[in-house]
Amino acid sequence: MSTHEDIPEENLPSKRDEAHGAEVAPHVEDLFTDPGMPAHEHRVQDIDEKAAKRSERVVTFLFTLSILSTIGFIAAYVTVPVDKIVYIWPLGHISALNFSLGSTLGLALFCIGAGAVHWARTLMSDEEVADDRHPVAASPEVKAKVMADFAAGMKEANIARRRLMRNTMVGALTVVPLAGVVLLRDLGPMPGNSLRKTAWKKGKLLVNMNTNEPLRPSDVAVGSLTFAKPEGLEEHDHDFNTQIAKAALMIVRIQPEDIKDKRELDWSHDGIVAYSKICTHVGCPISLYEQQTHHALCPCHQSTFDLADGARVIFGPAGHALPQLQIGVNDEGYLEALGDFAEPVGPAFWERG
Repeated sequence: MSTHEDIPEENLPSKRDEAHGAEVAPHVEDLFTDPGMPAHEHRVQDIDEKAAKRSERVVTFLFTLSILSTIGFIAAYVTVPVDKIVYIWPLGHISALNFSLGSTLGLALFCIGAGAVHWARTLMSDEEVADDRHPVAASPEVKAKVMADFAAGMKEANIARRRLMRNTMVGALTVVPLAGVVLLRDLGPMPGNSLRKTAWKKGKLLVNMNTNEPLRPSDVAVGSLTFAKPEGLEEHDHDFNTQIAKAALMIVRIQPEDIKDKRELDWSHDGIVAYSKICTHVGCPISLYEQQTHHALCPCHQSTFDLADGARVIFGPAGHALPQLQIGVNDEGYLEALGDFAEPVGPAFWERG
């Protein structure tokens, strides 16, 4: 099978027609002429200043309504109760807070967009401008032209002339971000020093987690493992989970001669030592104790602590020893805390000290 490349050039149809004086059909693109751009039609605002003023008032009204809607959003967020339910047809029974926040913020954003669109369609220049294609890399001439076009656009937008409309637009764009700032309140209060403090303080009794009774030294046998909480912390408290996550205590009794760490011995009572139950790796509760070696094991990632040697880490990913609580006995013979933990409980954080 032959292709046109195999045919001599003089035998091609176009060459043969030219050789015989035949009229050659014009190229397809030559059959159509450039129709050009249609004549520009002026808008009523371009020729009637009263119409332009009406459009300006509409845009100003929309921007002002956006400002008021944003203020309404903030007011609703502060004043409407979270648990209030209202009936709104046809939506039915819905949260009053969600409805008020959604409607006010939606109206605020809609009015900004509608005002900008109406401004562009009725007051900004709408003359068509043809521009030739140019390389991606802008030349100095193009950059100068862009800046000139930008200056011309600013002039055509009548921002300097129509001050009331400009000011309301600036006000709407300035106020509407406040809706997002107000929402930051839901992130909760600043943590302050709450990561360093627990419910333990001087004089708090050690209460058995199982019996809910204060502990005496005689209640803790050698080799046993007892879990305790601070006196006054009850499960029905609204912040119980938050507090127990830091204050959970692990109590063991070791023969005083087996305690290797001097501070541990000084902070104990007759061999009874109290350590945080919260693992210093990722905060899992420690629940396994080997009485022969005095090792406490975290069941999550097998971090192992030597409770006879300052609860130092002897195995696993935990980064530091368990915090110890200094304890003593009050006048009634109950075990009590002599203060809070000397260091933060649980995993390390950025201000650990």
